[in-house]
Amino acid sequence: MSRTSLFSQAALLAAAFCGAAACQPASARPLVDIAVIDREHGHWLEETAHRGQYWIAGTPGHRYGVRLTNTSGQRVLVVLSVDGVNAVSGETAHPAQAGYVLEPWQSTQISGWRKSYQDVAQFVFTDLPDSYAARTGRPDHVGVIGIAVFQEARTIHHPSYPTQAPIASSGHERSANKAASPPSAAAESRAYGEATAHDEAAQGLGTGHGEREWSPVSRTGFVRASRRPAQVSELHYDDHASLVARGVLPRHPYYRDDDRPHAFPNGFVADPPPRW
Repeated sequence: MSRTSLFSQAALLAAAFCGAAACQPASARPLVDIAVIDREHGHWLEETAHRGQYWIAGTPGHRYGVRLTNTSGQRVLVVLSVDGVNAVSGETAHPAQAGYVLEPWQSTQISGWRKSYQDVAQFVFTDLPDSYAARTGRPDHVGVIGIAVFQEARTIHHPSYPTQAPIASSGHERSANKAASPPSAAAESRAYGEATAHDEAAQGLGTGHGEREWSPVSRTGFVRASRRPAQVSELHYDDHASLVARGVLPRHPYYRDDDRPHAFPNGFVADPPPRW
């Protein structure tokens, strides 16, 4: 997963118009890379693989952003789910809903819950009871950040903008209410695996509804190439202590970072010792 420099907020909203199915296996190279940045320190949260899932450790009280990178030369629609809630509409998340449109090769950071075309409420790691999902009566899927990615059905000329692009018509009336196809037994097996005592540790961290932040977007047209998403990806998260309890992170690390030798152990030149 690429870790390049920060990016401009150029994502676009697109309303859904066709039904979508549950998770489909992603291709060898994902259409969209997803990563999470701790905005308090400005560093990427490292992913750890555990029983077929990818986990990151969040810090309570820290703001975070979800970075989406289109790795293809075509526009894509990305439906973003945080704790089982659509980050654009606030609905219980479903792939058929509204999402962000990325231009070819575009990277953008989603910093919060979409409140209007001008601003968002910041994503903040918080205790589960204070999460937006729990406060709105939907705590069952807290701890998962996911995307459903759709390819475009046809090429349409869209004017380019330096910081934001246009948005398409909704088409809700056509088939937004179509039922989703059930996941296959193999997909369910991959998604859940065998439960263990570690895996059943209680979720400790969720995503809160933080302060308002300026984050402008616009509308653009987008016709989905299929009802099923071309890619579904998930990142699970919790606080460090809970990930240790789950067995995701080691209880006793092999070394402490501060104990390792460093080429530049001090930031500045120290004063010389006094003359006697």
